[in-house]
Amino acid sequence: MDNLKSLIRTIPDYPKPGIMFRDVTTLFRDPEGFELAIIAMARPFRTQRIDAVAGIEARGFILGGAIADRLGCGFIPIRKKGKLPGKTIGQEYTLEYGVDAIEIHDDAIEEGQRILIVDDLIATGGTAEAAIKLVRQTGGEIVGAAFIIDLPEIGGRSKIEALDVNCHVLVEFDGH
Repeated sequence: MDNLKSLIRTIPDYPKPGIMFRDVTTLFRDPEGFELAIIAMARPFRTQRIDAVAGIEARGFILGGAIADRLGCGFIPIRKKGKLPGKTIGQEYTLEYGVDAIEIHDDAIEEGQRILIVDDLIATGGTAEAAIKLVRQTGGEIVGAAFIIDLPEIGGRSKIEALDVNCHVLVEFDGH
């Protein structure tokens, strides 16, 4: 996974001073690195029944669609509030300076469907926690959550694992 880590660009002081932004778009543009990331994210779930991958906007769409294809299952977009047509259900989560919300269609998941949640990075775990709550609210069963990057000092992975969700991450970066 060291090769994957080397393909992820770090942008200092974005979106604000003191933040080291981990940019996966440089990984996405590398065909071999992108394929390796998709294979590695899907690998632990190959032998499990997965009915759908739920990808969190926006980079989770890119990863989730490819992982769903690899696992031979459907894809469910989890979007920012107000972006989906039709009837939705939402879940708020806390940001550093306020509150935001994500939504899915109210008919996106059937009772008992087994769902894998996917995003590019887990930091505070707020968005992933909101996604887990949405899936569970619809009657879906969380099989796991997969991320390219974990920022362990921030503690999001621990928060998700405390919800009894297995987290699979490919690389870790120190700091924020």
